[in-house]
Amino acid sequence: MAEIIIICIAAFFTSILTFFSGFGLGTILMPVFALFFPVEVAIALTGVVHFSNNLFKMALVGKNTNKQVLLRFGIPAIFASFAGAWLLMQISGFQPLFSYHLGEKQFEVTPIKLVIAVLLFFFSLLEIIPRFQKIQFGKNKLMLGGVLSGFFGGLAGIQGALRSAFLIKAGLSKEAYIATGVVIASLVDITRLSVYVERFSTSGLHENVGLIVSAIASAVLGAIIGKKLLKKITLQFVQVFVAIMLILIALALGTGLI
Repeated sequence: MAEIIIICIAAFFTSILTFFSGFGLGTILMPVFALFFPVEVAIALTGVVHFSNNLFKMALVGKNTNKQVLLRFGIPAIFASFAGAWLLMQISGFQPLFSYHLGEKQFEVTPIKLVIAVLLFFFSLLEIIPRFQKIQFGKNKLMLGGVLSGFFGGLAGIQGALRSAFLIKAGLSKEAYIATGVVIASLVDITRLSVYVERFSTSGLHENVGLIVSAIASAVLGAIIGKKLLKKITLQFVQVFVAIMLILIALALGTGLI
């Protein structure tokens, strides 16, 4: 019961925060799932919530999608997402790199924890270091952006920061930029979830349907409130605060504490 409450609260507030923090729902929610599930399972379950939330957003803004940008960015993203998700499934079965004791408790550092920790740490820095925030790429780099965003989306569920850096200079209107990003994210989610499905069969997903439905409902409610109340707000404090929290979570993952 406690994990349902914690995950739902996280999904609700994270969904609101994503309207002005610059972070994606999956980037913040995945570490919360990782408190209760193995990292690779947490990524897969987060993908379900992320995809469901994107479907809701697509219903709101999908009609504004730029089809040309969608094809040039989205197709490479789909293939790269498959590769990233496949790699995740491979390294999730690796033995721990090392273990240690703190008091009577043993902690293990696995390859998958270390990889996700490094990625979380890196993408958190992208959000708070001014020089990184100004990085943008021209329209001629859309295919490259699709490959990078899709691969890291499949591997760790982290795709928003890279996708934004490449789409922001694609000459899109605000409406088309938001809609195209949502559709691309949904395509990546579909691809990676199709790879994760094998992991679902051994993760006891059927025993956690209530948790997943509750998290989805909380994220959708957060999206509705965020769209109505906070869509024009930019709060740098929140952005920095969340980035610092993610860095701390990355360090905890990398040291095997979670």
